[in-house]
Amino acid sequence: MANGPEPSQAETRARRGAARAAFNAVTILVASAILAIWAYTGLYQLDPGEAAIILRFGALDRVERESGLRWHLPPPLRSHIIMRVDTLEREEFGGAERGGERLPEQVLQEAAMQTRDNNIVHLGFVVQYKIGDPVGARLRVAERRAILRDAAQAAVREVIGRTSIDGALAEGRGEVETETLRLLRDMLANYDTGIEVTSVQLQDVQPPPDVRGAFDDVIAAAQDRDRQIQEARGYENEVVPRSRGEAAEIESQADGYREAKVAEAKGEAARFEAVLVEYQRSPEVTRTRLYLEAMEEVLPKVQKVVIEKGTGTVLPYLPLTPSAAGVAPKEPAR
Repeated sequence: MANGPEPSQAETRARRGAARAAFNAVTILVASAILAIWAYTGLYQLDPGEAAIILRFGALDRVERESGLRWHLPPPLRSHIIMRVDTLEREEFGGAERGGERLPEQVLQEAAMQTRDNNIVHLGFVVQYKIGDPVGARLRVAERRAILRDAAQAAVREVIGRTSIDGALAEGRGEVETETLRLLRDMLANYDTGIEVTSVQLQDVQPPPDVRGAFDDVIAAAQDRDRQIQEARGYENEVVPRSRGEAAEIESQADGYREAKVAEAKGEAARFEAVLVEYQRSPEVTRTRLYLEAMEEVLPKVQKVVIEKGTGTVLPYLPLTPSAAGVAPKEPAR
């Protein structure tokens, strides 16, 4: 068979150029795809309440807290760790036996604590917390939950050790919670754990089972005492204002009586001064008039007779004032 015409040198070069261009295009496409996939690994999504720790070659670079779709240089240049920072979490500790239920040995060890007066109480408490510093919580401590539990138990035991058993069982529970919260926050801040404790709440606080009945009686007596104190305070709040009102009323009456007596005394003094003036003008007449007025007051129901000295004529006594005689005054003859 005869062979066909061989391709020319120009056609050969054209075919090689086309093949090379196709290979280069494929190479660019593959490289672009790989680069896009590599760049895509730098994308991450932050939801509300989350924070991202950005690492540069494994070292801390920054912390992102703004929610939404975000991007950083792809690994190994940059990497990220996403953590929940605003979610409240809780840890429960210890507890008290109820209804004969036997608690696990670990729970009993957590619950048994010694008070200031060398008594034993069994208590349970709850710690609520959240991640305040994601860097400290993730990068600076290895077991933050274990550290939190150890620190919480140490803080509660220290506070209970400074509290009497009566305070732990009843009136001092609020102070125990407040002091434990303060002490626990200080301890975790010193450890740089990044944990932010929001509350410490005592749950079950009970004396040992062997003496629980006696302690219940003591608590009941304390409650009766507080109730009687409140009743006494209520009675005080009722009686004291009323007594103060009555005292104010008596003081007001006394002030009125004083003013009346002062005014009366001033009137008597003014009348005496007026009589003195008249006496200085006519001593005999004024003396006689005062005497007769005194007799009128001393003997109001006795008929009185005036006898002129040196005469035998008896004249009936006439009242000095018309009102005393019971008749209207007559006008003098003109």
